[in-house]
This record gives sequence, C-alpha cells and structure tokens, in this order.
Amino acid sequence: MSETGNRLRKLLESPNFDPQSYVKQLSQQSDGDRDLQEHRQKIQNLADETAQNLKKNVYKNYRQFIETAKEISYLESEMYQLSHILTEQKSIMESITQSLLSTDKDETSKEMQAAFPKETEELKQRTLTSLLEKVEGAKNIMDTPGRHLVYNGDLVEFDVDNMSPIQKVHAFLMNDCLLIATWLPNRRGTVKYKYNALYDLESFAVVNVKDNPPMKDMFKILMFPDSRIFQAENSKVKKEWLEILDETKKNKVSKEKHKKEEEVPMSPVRAEVSTNPFDMEDEETVESEDSVDLSMEWIQELPEDLDVCIAQRDFEGAVDLLDKLNEYLKDQPATPKVKELRAKVDERVRQLTEVLVFELSPDRSLRGGPKATRRAVSQLIRLGQSTKACELFLKNRAAAVQTAIRQLRIEGATLLYIHKLCNIFFTSLLETAKEFEMDFAGNTGCYSAFVVWSRSAMTMFVDAFSKQVFDSKESLSTAAECVKVAKEHCQQLTEIGLDLTFTLQSLLVKDVKASLQSYKDIIIEATKHRNSEEMWRRMNLMTPEALAKLKEEMRSCGINFQLYTGDDCWVNLSYTVVAFTKQMMSFLEEGLKLYFPELHMVLLESLREIILVAVQHVDYSLRCEQDSDKKSFILQNASFLHDTVLPVVERRFEEAVGKPAKQLQDLRKSTRPVRINPDSTTSLV
Repeated sequence: MSETGNRLRKLLESPNFDPQSYVKQLSQQSDGDRDLQEHRQKIQNLADETAQNLKKNVYKNYRQFIETAKEISYLESEMYQLSHILTEQKSIMESITQSLLSTDKDETSKEMQAAFPKETEELKQRTLTSLLEKVEGAKNIMDTPGRHLVYNGDLVEFDVDNMSPIQKVHAFLMNDCLLIATWLPNRRGTVKYKYNALYDLESFAVVNVKDNPPMKDMFKILMFPDSRIFQAENSKVKKEWLEILDETKKNKVSKEKHKKEEEVPMSPVRAEVSTNPFDMEDEETVESEDSVDLSMEWIQELPEDLDVCIAQRDFEGAVDLLDKLNEYLKDQPATPKVKELRAKVDERVRQLTEVLVFELSPDRSLRGGPKATRRAVSQLIRLGQSTKACELFLKNRAAAVQTAIRQLRIEGATLLYIHKLCNIFFTSLLETAKEFEMDFAGNTGCYSAFVVWSRSAMTMFVDAFSKQVFDSKESLSTAAECVKVAKEHCQQLTEIGLDLTFTLQSLLVKDVKASLQSYKDIIIEATKHRNSEEMWRRMNLMTPEALAKLKEEMRSCGINFQLYTGDDCWVNLSYTVVAFTKQMMSFLEEGLKLYFPELHMVLLESLREIILVAVQHVDYSLRCEQDSDKKSFILQNASFLHDTVLPVVERRFEEAVGKPAKQLQDLRKSTRPVRINPDSTTSLV
C-alpha cells in the first residue's frame, strides 16, 4: 500500500477520528469533483483491502474455531457428568444422614415408649378420634384396634400430567395407613373435611420430587397404576412429611416381623431326656439352625459390598450379589442370624430401588431414547418389581415424547410441520414398543399397561395435530394431506403387531366431521353466488392452452369431456356448471382421503346436499326460461350433470369405500332430465 494509503488508514483508525469534521475539512481542501472522486476511490480501495484481510483471517483461524467448538462441547459433556456425580453423592450423603437420624429417633422413641407407653397410645388415639370427627364419611376408621395418629397437615394436590393445582387436602398419617380428605367449601358445624381416599402404608411408595421453580416442595405417592402429587407449605414441612412417612412405614414392617416371630411356638426347655418323638424333632431343628454357615467372607462383607456397588452405580453387580445370597439361603431355615442378615440386606435393597426409581424418573435427562432406560428397568425386574419398572418406564417415555413435541418448531407450512410431528411421534412410539417388548418379554402382564399408555400418547399427538391443522382453519386439501400422512405413519406400527389406526380415527373423527361440513357450506354458498349471476352462455376459454388444461383436469377426474368441446376454444357448457363440477370433484377426492367408516353418512349427505343445489338451480332455470335456444342449452348442461358427472361420483365413491353410494343413486334416479312438451316446458323430474 502507498504512503498516502497508510496515512489514510492511520487517520481512520485513530480513536479521536470525527467523520463530520473530516468530511468538512476534505470538502474545503478539494478543488472540485475530481479530487472528491479520487478520495472516494482511495477509501473504497482501503475498504476492499480490509474486507480481504478479514476473509483471510477467518480462513486462517477456521480450524481453531472448529477445535474451540469441539472443546466447548467436550467441556459441556464433562460438566454434565460432574453434575450427575455430585447429585448422586448428595443423595448418598442424605441417605446416610437419614439413616443416622432414624437410628437416633428410634432410640428416643423406644425410651419414651418405655417411660410412658400407655399414656402416649391413649393420647394419640384420643387426638385421632377428635380429628376424625371433623371428616365426613370417616366414622369406621377407628374400628381397627391399636390405630392412632402419627402426623397430619394441609397439602395442595397437583395434576400429574400438567402440574396444575387441583384441590386443597388434609392428610392424616396413622400408624398403619394414610387418609386423604378434601376441604369442604360449605362447612357444616364441626365438619371441615370430606373423606377422599385411604391407603395402606404397604400399598404405596413415597418419591421426592425435585424442585423446579415455581414447582417446589412437592412429593409423589405411587400406587400402581396411579400416582398423586402433593405440595407442602415449605421445604421444612416437606422434609418432615418424607421423614415421618418413611419412619412410619419402617415401624409397621418391624412390628409385623416381631409379631410373626412371637406367634412362632417355641419348644419348651427340658432338663430330662424325653422319649417323645416331637421333642426329637425340635432338637433336630435347633441343630439345623446352628448348622447355617454365615461365616464365609463374602457373606460377612455383603452389606458393605452392596453399599459400594450402589455408590459406584454398579447396579448389575449389586443385583448379582443379591441373587447369589438368595440362592445360598433358599433352602436354609430362618434362624435369628439369617433374619438379622436379611434385615441388613433389605435396607440396601430399598436404597438400590430408590436409586433405580430415580434413574427412571422424568426429572432426569431424557437423552438417549428408550435404550437409556434399559439398565435400570432390567435391574428392577430382577429385583421382582416389574410392575414398578413398567410404570416408571412408560412415564419416562411419555415425558420424552411430550418434550420432543413441545420442542418441535411450528413452521409456516402446515404440511411440513405435520411431517416432522408424525416422524418424531411415531418413530418414538415404535422405538418405545420395541424396547418394551425386549425389556418385558417375560412379563406378559405388563402389555396391557403399554396398550393403555399407547392410547394416552396418541391422545397427546392428536391434540398437537388438531391444534395445528383444524384449529388454524386450514383448507380441506391441506387437512386431507395431513390426515393421510398421519394414517401412513400409524400403519408402520403394524410391523410390531400394534394397530392404533382405530384409536387415531376415533380421536380425529370429530374434527374431520366439522371440517367436511364447514367446507360443504363454503361450496354451497359459492355455488349459490354463481347461480345468482348465471347467464346460460357457452364458455369461451380464449386460448387452446386453457382448453387443453381444462380437458386434462376433467380427464384426471374421470370425466369424458371431449363431447362437450366445440370449435376453437368454446365449451358447450356454462361457466357455472364447469366450476361446480371442478369444485365438487375436488371435494369428493379430499373427502375420500379423510374417509373413516364413522364418516360414511356424513360424506354421503354432504355430497347429496352439494349436488342438490346445482340440480335445483338447473330445474328452476328450465321452468322459468322462455327462449327455446337457451332451454336447449340448459337441458344440455342438465344432461351433462345427470349422465356424466353423477355416475363418475358414484363410481369413484364405491371404488374408494367399497360400498355403493345408495343415496346418490336415488338422487340420480329422481332427477332425470325430460322434455314435457316440445313447444313449452322442460324440467328435471
């Protein structure tokens, strides 16, 4: 670059550069237009050179941009893994803390019960009785002896699907069950609540719901196949509910175990030798109990090994250890040592189950598709919890499908959006079905749950489909193409023996029926408007190309139009009749694409009403027209409708549906064009 160019560059790059003063100074120093043109060229050359240098720098650093993007992607993946590990560590620490707190609470409660056993039970029962007097329909709850109140409080119930608040409830936790009561809007005396549900403590599981503002302080109660979500007043109350529910369930299990142990008859201790054969059997039982060998190293270290496997997410290893222990103790008697070992192992099984349930919860990342859930599902099935695994798997997949549909961007072209929507939904449904069949191959009882889930998923799909196609008032042709695409994708599910075509049709039938009737009304109004301006003149298309195009359109509809074309570009039919024919044949084709068996009569009646409008107009024109030439022309149009168009409509309908169009046949028979008097009146009969 020349020295002048360098000075100009430095001037423009200086931080104190003022464009207005520079232009003003330049205009004062220039002698004329030529100097300004030269200066403009210098600035343009400088701009081109700068742009060229910028491109070179971009190409030079392009590889660095790619590598930087890769590094960012790797860093994001590592941060996600780190977050995952930290979350697991936090849950492990919380479980350890909970176990320590529960131990302290157990010791304290035992001391309190030892000090005031009778008074505490009576006080709890009196408290429960006074509270249940405020609940309508809960009189028989106190009939169970020994039942007393543990905890109670107000909660807000939320809808499981859309997380919207449903109602305010009051929960009563007793030592063997959980009572849910709803608030009465109109209180009657001391009665404040109404009985809603009563759950045995063994019939449900409690799951902590991760806070996702504004949805927070929630926990879920799982009762297969249903579940309910409640929100506490704050995090402290939620923590109390979770702790007390867990502690109460444990206390009930331990009490039932002690009760069973006490019911087992113990053999009396005899100092003398007895010849009774039953005493000999008792001695043999004691000897067999002493013969259970639990001193092996792998058994002694089993609880700790299970803790390590759970912490390291080695779920397969943990379940393998449990299977090994169950196989070893299968034929062994239930000695006190065996029961003690079982109690330790059951606690680890509970922790392992909670971790696996968390792995399948919808709150977790939904990446990876159905295969990502296989590991947790298979281990839950091995633990004998196939029902819970089925429920959690289907909920996980429902959340994944719903998220994918929500993330789908709504395009301007409706058909393009529907193609993407069908591809996402039916591909996900097909993958879910294949994964379900693989995971639950040995649990045929779960297949009914999958069928129910498939119908609910189809309902979610149809909601998104109808909102885009029918609520936006798309044309009938667009709606027909969209429904055709959905049918074709639904047909793919028959590859795995899943036929949801009937479900899809039953969910769409209401919207399709409304669309057909709406478009029918539009055609009738347009036909009446054209009829009001009818002059009964031959149609002139002006150019041979336009005539050839019209012939091709009629030929594609199955109509022989050659007989009605005259010399040059004339057509021996009126514009109104030709326009009506094209519009009705289009309605027929689109209606057949939308055809369901439930819509058979709807489509037939719509066609009949449309044809009747044209027939009545022709009949009225024949009766009112006085000119014999025009009457002859009108009769020619009537013959075209009766002898050419209506048979094509009947034949096309029967070919597509497989049933004859009886209503259309009756209409054609009742509208024969006849000449009553050659010199006077012609009409349709």
